[in-house]
Amino acid sequence: MAMQTGTSNDVQLRTNSQLIRSNRDSLDRKDSIMTDPGREGQELEGGSGIGRAIGVFTSGGDSQGMNSSVRAVVRMGSYLGCKVFYIKEGYQGMVDGGDNIVEATWASSSGIMQRGGTVIGSARCKEFREREGRLRAAENLVIKNITNLVVIGGDGSLTGANLFRQEWAGLLDELLEKGRISQQQRKECSHLNIVGLVGSIDNDFCGTDMTIGADTALHRIVEAVDCIATTASSHQRCFVMEVMGRHCGYLALVGALATEADWVFIPEWPPEDGWEDTLCRKLANERSMGQRLNIILVAEGAVDRKGNPITADMVKKVVTDKLKYDTRVTVLGHVQRGGKPTAFDRILGSRMGAEAVLALMDATPNTPACVCSLDGNQTVRVPLMECVERTQAVQKAMSENNFEEAVRLRGKSFQNNLLTYRMLTKLRPPKDKCDPSGTSCSTGIKLGVMSIGAPACGSNAAVRSFVRVALTKGYEVLGLHDSFDGLIFGNTTGLIDPTLPDKKKVKPMSWTDVQGWSGHGGSLLGTKKCVGSRYGMQKIAEKLKENNISGLLIIGGFEAYHSALEMAEARKEFDAFCIPMVVIPCTISNNVPGTDFSLGADTALNEITDICDRIKQSATGTKRRVFVVETMGGYCGYLATMSGLAGGADAAYIFEEDVNITMLRDDVFHLKDKIVNMGVQRGLILRNENANSNYTTDFIEHLFSEEGKGVFTCRKNVLGHMQQGGMPSPFDRNFGTKMAAKALQYMSDQIQQSVESSGKVYRNDPASAVLLGMQRRHLSFTPVEELKKTTDFTHRIPKDQWWLKLRPLLRILTKHKEKAYTPEGIFAGVDDFEDEDNI
Repeated sequence: MAMQTGTSNDVQLRTNSQLIRSNRDSLDRKDSIMTDPGREGQELEGGSGIGRAIGVFTSGGDSQGMNSSVRAVVRMGSYLGCKVFYIKEGYQGMVDGGDNIVEATWASSSGIMQRGGTVIGSARCKEFREREGRLRAAENLVIKNITNLVVIGGDGSLTGANLFRQEWAGLLDELLEKGRISQQQRKECSHLNIVGLVGSIDNDFCGTDMTIGADTALHRIVEAVDCIATTASSHQRCFVMEVMGRHCGYLALVGALATEADWVFIPEWPPEDGWEDTLCRKLANERSMGQRLNIILVAEGAVDRKGNPITADMVKKVVTDKLKYDTRVTVLGHVQRGGKPTAFDRILGSRMGAEAVLALMDATPNTPACVCSLDGNQTVRVPLMECVERTQAVQKAMSENNFEEAVRLRGKSFQNNLLTYRMLTKLRPPKDKCDPSGTSCSTGIKLGVMSIGAPACGSNAAVRSFVRVALTKGYEVLGLHDSFDGLIFGNTTGLIDPTLPDKKKVKPMSWTDVQGWSGHGGSLLGTKKCVGSRYGMQKIAEKLKENNISGLLIIGGFEAYHSALEMAEARKEFDAFCIPMVVIPCTISNNVPGTDFSLGADTALNEITDICDRIKQSATGTKRRVFVVETMGGYCGYLATMSGLAGGADAAYIFEEDVNITMLRDDVFHLKDKIVNMGVQRGLILRNENANSNYTTDFIEHLFSEEGKGVFTCRKNVLGHMQQGGMPSPFDRNFGTKMAAKALQYMSDQIQQSVESSGKVYRNDPASAVLLGMQRRHLSFTPVEELKKTTDFTHRIPKDQWWLKLRPLLRILTKHKEKAYTPEGIFAGVDDFEDEDNI
């Protein structure tokens, strides 16, 4: 993909965007095979699957998170009363049978979710491609009475499973004719149900937002680039990094977006002819502006417009020969497949595995094979072969050098990633829009950006994106440093640290000012945990008017939302607040109404999960120990619940669900039973910091220590501000980048609709003071005044929180004797993944 600069690049970018949009209408849309509205909200009684047998296996390339899926299949199946069998070594184990097909137990799936790869093995199998191999596989399944299969793999593995299902009746008839099975066995195993889970680090499967393993692979890439950037900067080097992606550029593209790479080569969008000169001009111009390093990402399947391969060594030769830069090549290779899975992949695998079992229980002889996948934050079931055909159509388009079609078929999310990257990695804003300093812009309109609340990772990526997109549209951006302190006291001493060399806290932000911001944690703008009313709305209004701010982006947590609401409600008194205002939720607590996810929560979740892994590892050496871990979140139990799912916790106590002595007593009994009768030597309890004012972390530790005497010991760990630290995760970097770009577009539309001939902007309708959030499958702008009625201001949480539906799953996967489970899946067609706002 060529990163050209200047006006020609703008024309090229618009042309590419138009091509994508125009081709969208010609998409071959197919009616979804499965149109059932789903079973969300219904109850499922434990033991309803007694007498049924499920086989689970992994096939093809391994990916992190597969073990979480295997664990969830085993434990959800056990909860329903099914027999669950491991089929080791994929299709090869199915063909060979014998010890490769063994019954799984609850204890055998313990301690595997934090491990990378697949503990039950995966192998390529030529024999299964022949009918005789599939005949042997069918015989081995019939012997165990297995008529339900969960297939975890890529499109090749899923296609093979569907063929196996279609041939099943014929295979059994042949086995019966040859006397290898009995008539009774033929009758009992008359049909085979298949459910697929997509395990692939490439995220190359059409029909799901994310495949199992892709998030972890992105983490490996981003971690590697972050590490290399420090040594590259020290020596003023250029690094060319090859990442996986033979047929899909997702890893390279999103990795480049998250790390601010200077250039990226992907198979779906080859560079224009003459890319060598364009690349070198861009790198040389960046060096002339003071940049000390260059990072170039190359997908292993990258090609030019004629389909000829572009390799990392080729790119290095171009840079070395033309620019004489000290250039090195790093091939990440299988490092991207290795290591422990991220919190996201563990939770994704667990949710998909549980949903797969429920889909098998719902299946009839006429039910087509389906794939359990992710759409927004919702688990859905989509037709397997429709997904496979769409995936293969992308590869066909690339092989025919129809790259516009390939990008379109990848879906709207991929297109948005591509267009956003191209825009943000320009060398400087267009000359006709803004000067390089950002102080003289064509519109003459000033926008402000500020952070409010506790620091959270991802806010810096959002600021960078907002500043650069605003400059490309001709707006001047004022950075309001240190929140309201900077706005009100910005040019004086007092509340601002007098030792700081630059007292000016309201100042223009240029294109180069935000270079390298995406990878930094915390808030480089500075932030403060307070609401606007503390300073007085009149003072804030005066300062906004004094600085001539015509639009305001607020990045932060509950305080940011609350402050925007206060300003919106004060519009009748102060017309300075009658400007477009957009809030981007950014808090590790994920407690802001109007959004399912907040910036920073993913990074915090990974920090907690990583710490819990270490804690559990320490318990392995001490034997029979239970840890009580306290997490942040205020009154919101999101972190405790989701890290409980990701870390395999036995319980997670939160404010939203009453904690009582009966629950604590039952959990002690559960831990005793688990340790004494199941051979598990450790336990993990998570507690939200405000779960209950009486049942504190100290109280629970003392209670469990006393009641567990002779069986286990107990220790506590308060994680504290470690949860706010660390480098932003790829998700938070990407999410912040795209949220800010969308916020700027919305703000710009509002300004264009309301700017007066004098240049003044005046908007006081509810739609001009909004919060941008992700709700299920969409990025939505919701008026903050509308959100007021859905907010519990006393406890600073939304009245309705989507993740609470995952609470029963947490307890079922740790073998609590729950009586009901609420399945969360719905049926969807592949076309449902083509939503405009899906990120």
